[in-house]
Amino acid sequence: MRTFLAGADVVLADLVAGGLTVVIEGDRIADLVTGPREIGEREQRVDLTGAIVVPGFVDVHVHGVLGVDTLDGPGSIDAIARQLPRFGVTAFCPTTVACAPEALDAVLRDVADARTRADRGPAARVLPAHLESNFLNPEYAGAQPVDCLRTFRPGAPARAGDAFGARDILDVIDRRRADVGIVTLAPEIDGGLELVRTLAALGVRVSIGHSGATYDEARAAIGAGVRHATHLFNRMRPMTHRDPGVVGAVLGSEEVAAELICDGRHVHPAMMRVAIAAKSAARVMAITDATAGAGLPAGARARLGGREILVADVATLADGTLAGSVLTMDRAFACLVGPCGVDLADAARLCSTTPARELGLVGLGVIAPGAFADLTVLDGQFRPIATWVGGRQVWARGTSAHPAAS
Repeated sequence: MRTFLAGADVVLADLVAGGLTVVIEGDRIADLVTGPREIGEREQRVDLTGAIVVPGFVDVHVHGVLGVDTLDGPGSIDAIARQLPRFGVTAFCPTTVACAPEALDAVLRDVADARTRADRGPAARVLPAHLESNFLNPEYAGAQPVDCLRTFRPGAPARAGDAFGARDILDVIDRRRADVGIVTLAPEIDGGLELVRTLAALGVRVSIGHSGATYDEARAAIGAGVRHATHLFNRMRPMTHRDPGVVGAVLGSEEVAAELICDGRHVHPAMMRVAIAAKSAARVMAITDATAGAGLPAGARARLGGREILVADVATLADGTLAGSVLTMDRAFACLVGPCGVDLADAARLCSTTPARELGLVGLGVIAPGAFADLTVLDGQFRPIATWVGGRQVWARGTSAHPAAS
């Protein structure tokens, strides 16, 4: 079956092409064509006049959505994957908070199951997990459970009174390596630089975050193998003109790609523009940092790693501490194009192309012949109309949440 997505504005790598037709065959984009064409046998046309087609959103930092948290138990990852396409997401990194090794092992088993099951049905692609790990700076913990945080010294036993030690967490990561994509840590903690080198040697993408590192400490971590920055500006040493801190090191480093929570609340749109101008859309990734509260109405309650959060225009713990977000990727895209003033092509880079490239996802994050047909169709307010994963329509507005392939 060949499918023609016709009449929309299509966001390509460097321009927006009006009225282009995207031809899907199997799981790939077969061609991009202009002008009318007769439909033959085993072909169908989908009229998208007035819509915008962008590469499917890739969210590298999402804890949950619509009441489900990644640490809720078996089946949670698949449940999240089935809900995310309604927000235009076609691939995501399930993200954890600091937790006990048994909980970490369980969620990584769930990630493995969701990634490899042949009968998953209509859902976003599940990527290896992003661990907001146990190796964070307690002073910048935010909503992370401080009692689960550890320092790192190879061979060091667990501290008296601790139920587990750093080695127990590293053993889980080593054992479940195929399902670990990103590990966030604070390199200034005891043994932090050694940990950066250890994880980088395993092939893990190491991210600096929840960190009070100085500029020099952050630069040393980048030299040791840090290539990612977790929610830039949030829960890290701030930048001033005399003390550049983590932010200054990240903004000045070509080696590091930075996440940005694009809701206009966690980071002011003016600072979003500063970060994008400093690093370019090729080195910044829009993320949601979404919790189970994302998609729920204001006043609802949800969980983040077992702790209750309150849902409003942001997510908070009971004491008012920001706890992830309630952002969805379609609203991140809208914030970039609206308050932040980014053009459509750069917004697509931030939400799709750059995260896909940084994770080494060949054929994802772009609209081009030969690429996977992972596509998000938006209306004029940048709200999803339909989502396609691997050439299959997995969600459409006005239908059930998980329509069967047509």
